[in-house]
Amino acid sequence: MMNFLTVTGMHRMLYVYNGAVVFVLMAFMCLTQDRINRSMAARSFLEHAGAIPTPAPVIFLTTIATFLCLVVVGHFYRKNKNPRVRYLLLAAEIVICMLLMRSLNLSYDGTVLLVVADLMFRYEGQRQEYTLLIAMICLYFIANYNMAIFQTKTISFEAYASYYNADAKAVILAIRNSLDSINTVFFVFYLVLLVKSKHEENERVRLLNDKLEEANQRLRAYAIEVEQMAETRERNRLAREIHDTLGHALTGIAAGLDACIMTLEVAPEVTKQQLNKIRDAAKKGITDVRRSVKKLRPDDLERLPFQEALMEMTKNYSESSGMEITFDIFSWSENLRQDQEDVIYRVLQESITNAKRHGHATKVKITIGGNENYLLIVIADNGRGCDDVKQGFGLKHMRERLELLHGTVHYWSDEGFIVEAMIPLNREVDYDKNSDS
Repeated sequence: MMNFLTVTGMHRMLYVYNGAVVFVLMAFMCLTQDRINRSMAARSFLEHAGAIPTPAPVIFLTTIATFLCLVVVGHFYRKNKNPRVRYLLLAAEIVICMLLMRSLNLSYDGTVLLVVADLMFRYEGQRQEYTLLIAMICLYFIANYNMAIFQTKTISFEAYASYYNADAKAVILAIRNSLDSINTVFFVFYLVLLVKSKHEENERVRLLNDKLEEANQRLRAYAIEVEQMAETRERNRLAREIHDTLGHALTGIAAGLDACIMTLEVAPEVTKQQLNKIRDAAKKGITDVRRSVKKLRPDDLERLPFQEALMEMTKNYSESSGMEITFDIFSWSENLRQDQEDVIYRVLQESITNAKRHGHATKVKITIGGNENYLLIVIADNGRGCDDVKQGFGLKHMRERLELLHGTVHYWSDEGFIVEAMIPLNREVDYDKNSDS
């Protein structure tokens, strides 16, 4: 931004300097004409000049007017973004520049550099080098052509300077030449700043492009990582769902078949009834596995209110496995989210499955309580327990499900096996947690 301001400041300085030079030269010619008239030397001056001078008031008004027009048109040329409009404004600048030079009797052509400066300021560098070169050459040719046309109709600056003595004339011409040289120096310095600014801008754009490319590479890598994480989460979800659903169903079926083996000889009718229940449990297990693969909830949760779904699930398992399951509910939140209901369902399902499969329990008691902030679930069985609990798939998946809800699970042996799960009721699910588990 500082480089841009420096270039802009130098551009304005060019206009200010040229305006000062134009004013000085115009004032010199007007004052010289006034002195000539006052000294009654008009005849000799006209014979030496070879042309009739423009009246001083006309020189003053036309010079001021044309320079102001040049400033305004140049401003709009630099600000306008429409290429066609800029071409028209550039042509207007050239015409006004020629009129300004004519009003000064062609005594100063430094204003041509103002037009070139404006042209360079809007130069964008996209294969425009030759266009810029041709435009500047044409500009100078137009200037010289107009000077040749007007040369016989104007009084040169040297003619005005010749009115004074030799020493004064030398000083005046030296000052005029110095003003031209200083203007050229300012213009060259402006071009250096402009080129430097353009180079730094191009370098900044290049660095931004490099950073953008780096960011794109990181984004692509992140997208790949997110895709892999999504695949991992989906694999973990399927593992949990199939383990909980299929494991629960198969455990109940296995327990029911064990009972059938024992009653087959002594009570065939009872065995037949038990086999029908086992068949129903198997069909239901297949349905739940299919729904899990399709990311659907268990069938009981879809058909029934949540508490009834829990009762139905435990009743079916009790009938197929022969295990007695009881509930003791002290309090219950009626505003459970769907994800909370799913986790509670799976925790109970896994716990009673483990009680039968690993603990060979015959009774399970489920206790539910809590308040508006959390829900506490305790599942206790009368199985053989375990002194050294090893976390298998079931307990691992149970912990993962609860951690997604910022919940916790603890388990221990005490005349059987006890599982204690706590679920916060006022926190959202964290899908990213344990995504790589």
